[in-house]
Amino acid sequence: MLDIQTLESWLWDAACVIRGPIDAPKFKDYILPLIFLKRLSDVFDDEIERLSAEYGSRELPLRLLEQERERGPVRLVRFYIPENARWEAIRKHGVSGLGQFLTDAVRDVARENPSLQGVINMVDFNATAAGQRIISDEYLSSLIDVLSKHRLGLQDVEPDILGRAYEYLLRKFAEGQGQSAGEFYTPREVAILMAHMLDPQPGMTVYDPTCGSGGLLIKCHLRLVERFTTKNTESTEKNSVSSVPSVVQKKSTLPPGVAPLRLFGQEINPATFAMARMNVVIHDLQADIRIGDTMRLPAFKDTAGRLQTFDRVTANPMWNQKFPVETYENDPFERFALGAPPSSSADWGWLQHMLASLNERGKMAVVLDTGAVSRGSGNQGSNRERDIRKAFVERDLIEAVILLPENLFYNTTAPGIILVINRAKPRRGEILLINASQQFAKGRPKNYLTKEHIARIAEIYHQWSVGANNHSPLHAVITSDEAARNDYNLSPSRYVSTNGKEEVLPLEEAVVRLQEAEEERAEADRALHEVLRTLGVL
Repeated sequence: MLDIQTLESWLWDAACVIRGPIDAPKFKDYILPLIFLKRLSDVFDDEIERLSAEYGSRELPLRLLEQERERGPVRLVRFYIPENARWEAIRKHGVSGLGQFLTDAVRDVARENPSLQGVINMVDFNATAAGQRIISDEYLSSLIDVLSKHRLGLQDVEPDILGRAYEYLLRKFAEGQGQSAGEFYTPREVAILMAHMLDPQPGMTVYDPTCGSGGLLIKCHLRLVERFTTKNTESTEKNSVSSVPSVVQKKSTLPPGVAPLRLFGQEINPATFAMARMNVVIHDLQADIRIGDTMRLPAFKDTAGRLQTFDRVTANPMWNQKFPVETYENDPFERFALGAPPSSSADWGWLQHMLASLNERGKMAVVLDTGAVSRGSGNQGSNRERDIRKAFVERDLIEAVILLPENLFYNTTAPGIILVINRAKPRRGEILLINASQQFAKGRPKNYLTKEHIARIAEIYHQWSVGANNHSPLHAVITSDEAARNDYNLSPSRYVSTNGKEEVLPLEEAVVRLQEAEEERAEADRALHEVLRTLGVL
């Protein structure tokens, strides 16, 4: 079987074939669907070979497949691949007209498999810009030649290994995509850390309302696999927290009797939605991924039209997203009962949506801007974000805040935080604050968490290990009363200093705070104007 290093090198070589003629943000749109198509085609060939062995001939299963297609959904194979879309036909086509041939092939696959509509057929390989082909048939032919060097069938590569190679490409694309990278990619080690904190159990439902390319959902599945496969059983039994929180490399399937997670996600960007659907199929997972605007039109509702609730929620929404206040005030799902956030930042709007999507025993881990846990604290008078944060603390919903290092994320150099909300907190009235700002290794272009860093942070979270005074060099445990005395500032750096360094406000955070202050000033001006008008002064 192909190993991860071989796959990553091979797929990056394939990507480099078309790096010249098109910009880095675009070449993922061409190579990812072709890798996906090759996997589908090779698995289809494997399934036909298996059926041929069972039925004693190749012609009979093919004939049965045609009969199934005429009657309704195909059940003999997971995805039916038309003859013109099978890799052998693509490889033999030749250079002339290849772009149109590939476009027809992916459209035919989507027509035969409704679940792949808007997924595999998102790109036109024959597209032009300013009268010129974006990618020529010659470059496409070279790409097909490179991709043809290895099979991606059932006996050629484990789904998880292929999935990791696929996500390796996503990371490489993110490195070249700047600000828009955060729309589809959360650093792998951050996703693994979040999955460790969520600790999903067999059969649980897991939801990501801003799922990007699906990585956070997939890491929850792989965490469950890691815990219940035999590969790391001995080390897991000895210390389930300290064991290295890496993806299981030998098997990506659960043993008999262990129920898989049920995965749900929503994504607003059509191209990113397509990546998420491809990603879960590449990993050989079943997931309900839907397209749409979660904040305005959440996709998952129960039979009564209320929000569906889940056991676990994992998310990395766009930080400091701007929505008009009317979005919160006129919400038909009553998600924002704890307060409408300012229009300058939707962080606490997203948190309230996710809280409304948690069942009574649910837990969530969310990546946000650092200012989400400190903005407004210390201000005179009311502040929308501080007041919502206060409501969360008073209801004893916040379990932990983890401050991450700088320069981990592809769309910003600013640090982020992981906020853990738990409706069933085992330690009532306490909040764990972990300052992991120095737990990183230097990298190019981005810093990263090592396995040891992840294990250390996860161990602190799961064991809630504290010293005699509830403090250590990395963490502190505060009470709800202490949070109140600090005006609900939950920034870990306020309670746990590292090397005596003072907290420096990132530029992005300073801008958001300025916008929020201007919004508060405008509200005060409107209120003053109304008072003066009532008094007849105006």
